[in-house]
Amino acid sequence: MSDTPPESPNADAPDFDAMARDIAEVPAVEVIVTVAVNLMSAAAVKLGLTEEGDKYKDLDEARKLVTALAGLLDASATEISSFHAAPLRDGLKSLQLAFREASLVRDEPGQGPGEKYTGPVYG
Repeated sequence: MSDTPPESPNADAPDFDAMARDIAEVPAVEVIVTVAVNLMSAAAVKLGLTEEGDKYKDLDEARKLVTALAGLLDASATEISSFHAAPLRDGLKSLQLAFREASLVRDEPGQGPGEKYTGPVYG
């Protein structure tokens, strides 16, 4: 007979109570900024702006990510300070301009990704 205890069937299951305690300690502004930065990073990859270039480029996916970022920033503008919002808005505009440059077929002003939230973006 072995001296090691049998493994629980849920040994690999996440500890949701611990996760909830951890996230409860994080301010909402930090969660919003983290999600925004993740959306920005994913959009940059899908726009081909990373070292891999066109390897992961997918403008349809990039459009979705940029629009989601714009919606998040629009919805949270009054909840986060301009200290946090200003650089995120700058990053969003850069991604919108990069999308416009990467597109073979140009969107009409105001029709680009996220522009229903930000208004038309011009270079």
